[in-house]
Amino acid sequence: MIEVTGVVQKQAWLDKVLPPVERVRDGLWSVPVPLPDNPLRYVLVYVLEAPGGVVLVDAGWDTAEAWAALNDGLAVAGYAITDVLGVLVTHLHPDHYGLAGRVREASGAWVALHSADARLLRDRYRDYTGLIEAIRRQMREHGVPEEDAGQLADASKSILPLVRHTEPEVILEDGKLAPVPGWELRTVWTPGHSPGHVCFHDVRGGLLLSGDHVLPRISPAVVVHPQQPGDALGDFFASLEKVRGLRVEEVLPAHEYRFAGLDARVAELLDHHEERLTEIEGAVGRAAEGPTAWELATRLTWSRPWEQIQPFMRRTAMLETLAHLVMLEAAGRVAKHDGGARRGPVRWVPGPAAQGSARPVPR
Repeated sequence: MIEVTGVVQKQAWLDKVLPPVERVRDGLWSVPVPLPDNPLRYVLVYVLEAPGGVVLVDAGWDTAEAWAALNDGLAVAGYAITDVLGVLVTHLHPDHYGLAGRVREASGAWVALHSADARLLRDRYRDYTGLIEAIRRQMREHGVPEEDAGQLADASKSILPLVRHTEPEVILEDGKLAPVPGWELRTVWTPGHSPGHVCFHDVRGGLLLSGDHVLPRISPAVVVHPQQPGDALGDFFASLEKVRGLRVEEVLPAHEYRFAGLDARVAELLDHHEERLTEIEGAVGRAAEGPTAWELATRLTWSRPWEQIQPFMRRTAMLETLAHLVMLEAAGRVAKHDGGARRGPVRWVPGPAAQGSARPVPR
């Protein structure tokens, strides 16, 4: 069980207000940057004091409100946007990477990202037509009705204005120190939520800046996507095991609130996904005809009724379901249905190891 250390942050979360700017440790600040009309509400940008300025961990998305909050938060810490030396981006999603380009334009800061995410940026945020068409094909392949497939694929366009595209000058490498003078900040590559997601382990201070990899209350979305076509959930399991056992006194996540008890939270996340794997395997076994990933997603237990889930989140729900199916397939617990001459979407049936061992072995 975790211990909440960001007590003020948690109370703000319960009160549905933005938490205050906080000095977490000497030389380290937490600045909440709002995400309007988003259930995550805000991203926590961490400000690391360094000789000659500060380095940010993540940046928020590119909106006027986010820009104002970042500038105001830096002012509370005694800095201006022109003092930013660099931005360490945990992963390529808009609420972490979107504002980095504007920070760079204002201050000349370098931007750092892992290579597995860096190579996806242009197709995701600039030359995106091919990616949206690939998503549309994926929707159809996995059973999304034709009248919904285009809408779900085009939902990606809604996030494009939230990103100011910029290519990283610094490529982060697993196990290497991040370029922050005065800090021993080790990069930990943790693929799963994105191919190039990284955490930063403050070795001397016993801190883990965990991005979206380990959050105190929710599990990050882990999906199969045209830009992440493999066993994303298997990668996530392996990445959780990778951070388990690190010397960490406190976890500084990108959302919600700070906490202690990393190993306990890792165990909770693994158990959560095991329950979901079992639920999906059972749903496949009970179906009279092999269901599609879309059909399964509409039948599973979510935080709210399916009818209340917005189109973009329905797409995420289906792709999360698909990630669990891919992991179950790797363990032989489900299999793709061979439709023979019949053309149609991918369907799933029990595999040779159905109802077998409790936990598939991560890759």
